[in-house]
Amino acid sequence: MGAERERVAGFGQPADGLSAATPWYTWGPYVSERAWGTVREDYSAGGTAWEYLPHDHARSRAFRWSEDGLAAICDVHQRLCLGLALWNGCDPILKERIFGLTGNEGNHGEDAKEYWWYLDALPSHAWLRWRYHYPQAAFPYEDLVATNRARSREEAEYELLDTGVFDEDRYWVIDVDYAKADPTDVLMRVRVTNAGREAAMLHVLPTLWFRNRWAWGDEVTKPSLRSDGQMLIAEEPRLGRYALALGADPDGAPPAILVCENETNAARLFGAAPSCPYPKDGIGDHVLHGADSVNPEGVGTKAAAWYRLTVAAGESAELRLRLGACAEPPRSSRRLLGRTLDRVMELREREADEFYDELAPGDCTRDERAVMRQAFAGTIWGKQYYSYDVARWLDGDPGQPVPPASRLSGRNSGWRHLLALDIMSMPDPWEYPWFAAWDLGFHAVVLAHLDPAFAKYQLLLLCREWIQDADGALPAYEWAFGDVNPPVHAWAAMKVWAIDGATDHEFLERVFLKLLINFTWWVNRKDSQGNNIFEGGFLGLDNISAIDRSNVPGMDTLEQSDATGWMAFYCLTMLTIAAVLSQRDEAYEDLVLKFLEHFAGIAEALESQGLWDEQDGFYYDVLAGADGSRTPLKVSSIVGLIPLLPTVVLDADDVHLATSLRKAFARLQERHVREQEAATQVLRAGAAQERLLLSAVGLDRMRRLFAHAFDESEFLSPFGLRSVSRRLRDEPYRVTIGDMTASVDYEPAESRSGLFGGNSNWRGPVWMPLNYLFVDALARLGDQVGDGFVFEYPTGSGVERTLGEIAADLRRRLIAIWLPGEDGRRPVYGAVERMQSDQRWRENLLFFEYFNGDDGAGLGAMHQTGWSALVADLIVGRRIPPDPCARSLYG
Repeated sequence: MGAERERVAGFGQPADGLSAATPWYTWGPYVSERAWGTVREDYSAGGTAWEYLPHDHARSRAFRWSEDGLAAICDVHQRLCLGLALWNGCDPILKERIFGLTGNEGNHGEDAKEYWWYLDALPSHAWLRWRYHYPQAAFPYEDLVATNRARSREEAEYELLDTGVFDEDRYWVIDVDYAKADPTDVLMRVRVTNAGREAAMLHVLPTLWFRNRWAWGDEVTKPSLRSDGQMLIAEEPRLGRYALALGADPDGAPPAILVCENETNAARLFGAAPSCPYPKDGIGDHVLHGADSVNPEGVGTKAAAWYRLTVAAGESAELRLRLGACAEPPRSSRRLLGRTLDRVMELREREADEFYDELAPGDCTRDERAVMRQAFAGTIWGKQYYSYDVARWLDGDPGQPVPPASRLSGRNSGWRHLLALDIMSMPDPWEYPWFAAWDLGFHAVVLAHLDPAFAKYQLLLLCREWIQDADGALPAYEWAFGDVNPPVHAWAAMKVWAIDGATDHEFLERVFLKLLINFTWWVNRKDSQGNNIFEGGFLGLDNISAIDRSNVPGMDTLEQSDATGWMAFYCLTMLTIAAVLSQRDEAYEDLVLKFLEHFAGIAEALESQGLWDEQDGFYYDVLAGADGSRTPLKVSSIVGLIPLLPTVVLDADDVHLATSLRKAFARLQERHVREQEAATQVLRAGAAQERLLLSAVGLDRMRRLFAHAFDESEFLSPFGLRSVSRRLRDEPYRVTIGDMTASVDYEPAESRSGLFGGNSNWRGPVWMPLNYLFVDALARLGDQVGDGFVFEYPTGSGVERTLGEIAADLRRRLIAIWLPGEDGRRPVYGAVERMQSDQRWRENLLFFEYFNGDDGAGLGAMHQTGWSALVADLIVGRRIPPDPCARSLYG
């Protein structure tokens, strides 16, 4: 349903030369909130990305690989972009992009220091809504940098609200809506509301620009933008011709049209001779200072319509624009921007209402619907154009300065094959405007509810030969493709397949065959001793250990409980996919048995290779010294709970066949049967067929681990499972390794450690991705075993609950992070009073990277939709449907 229903009269047929997956994908919110400070734009000798192209340079320097902007959209190849610029009359620069601190400026790493929200979106991008709060006083750039830089890691971050710039409500509410009349006809409505007590003026500059593709030594014809009455005409050989119709302001006055080039201001940045008379920052210099920095002939590659709006206190003003492909420029903009625009806007918003009404469960509350809808919207806005040719980046562009030789052996130098040029789902459009392997798996699960084809495309894309390494490795993330993320890709593929109706076997087979190579890479590269105990480094959990797990001292090896648990999880997921495929092709039965056998070997290793501490009833990492010493790192963290994730229930026929063919599995099966019979917990299906619960840990250890996990003095918080035990608050863990002494304590909020930049904290907060995996595993297992197993929950309560009931309660706790409590306050906003009580703020939801382990307050990146959008899946799928392949491995 949605935008495909109706085409509304407008510009006419799309121009020739467009290339897009489907017509409705041609235009979308593919422009990041930040292109500066990224690895792709870094050509420094030492890999100092934040310093090489800082925020101060962004307005004056043409980006090499991608663009950024406020509320910006672009075509699928990011040739032409449309966004917004603002000026309050006080700021020293034009507001063209979100400001934030670099990794070295913030006392807890990089951090956006503004307030904006992704309020609504359709998967076709036929309807998009974005909101921003802009101070009327001078934006406190220097104060934010200086104060945060002076604070220690022990102190809270200094936020924009803390500066007082929003006091007395002296700010603007900026709403930007986009609606498509057809795939290449996009209507834009900008509404500005004066939240202050006095009339004020705001300069609003909707901006159209071409990404600079012509300055890098390729044979690219330079496109052109020109003014034509109250139109901007954009022409590019492959994109064709587009016209941006510009409406009058509320008083009927037309905007001034300002045109410059999207080219670097070499004079400002480098003191060099100007390479262009009207560079990228020309519009800003003209608006702020009256400089002769825009082309009087109205021709260039970047253009803005300059509106000057005076708005009374509490009142709003509206601007209308329309961008469309056209064979010939329209004669008048009036017809394009009148009632037709109202009709299209109303239609698309109504379609969005219908779309989300269909997704919401019948018992969904109003607040839950709002959380679901804004989480899904953020996921759609997180679809970004991503371009990165690593070989070209390492070697440099023809005609440009040769990059320092150190880069040839530096960051990502082992990934010369990687050539990304696509629309990809990003963790956070400002803080993490690049893909990350395990994040992408969780994104795909959320996207599967909205657009299953795009979700599948994302998972397949990471496995394509131009991204996946020839040895099978998947790139972790832009800052270090060679790092290792947890192997959740197969699990995500299985989830997406199931959400989409469990019928697309071609997709499942394609991803499975590529993941066979990745699984082999794990076995060959991350099991150094060949004993089914795995390494992997930080594995996405940044500072969770007492040491940097990616840089183990000397020649020692870190044997990791989480890596080993992840590989058992990977095994069982690949086994499950093979079982599904074997129902159509018997050749896959051999792979079912292969993964059963391998799983049995990993389970045996978890049983006997020294990761389990019998006294504590917990799994720990072990530092295996080159001298034969073994030092357990007894950090009570979620690392030790990950071996709980891999579980499946086998029917008797499956158990018999596997047992008869493979000895290792037979030994594992005997142990599980003994434990389950001893506990009188042999599972039964229907009238009476015996079944076997197969897990990486035995039933006794499972109970002991659950006792830790469900203990409110340890892991169980009011808002999900903490990343480390709360008992470390009073009893920090300390370890001495050689000359180094390290410690870990319970830190429920921001990190006091500098590991991995200090911008994330796995030493106490609640993280959505691992909580989601536990909910998913418990719910599926509960579906399969019914009332067969019960566990005390919470620990010490004396109340026994089924796995399904425990999963439901954990789901409730996680969703509650965003819901108003009995006092009307949302835990996610903690002690931020304006977010809690001001009606202009409290209904706008942010989806943070992680959450305070005590009170649920949001922390880290603010737009992590991203994996925190999994809350939408938790709302939509209150009861996770039975696994369609769990009944029998052999059909």
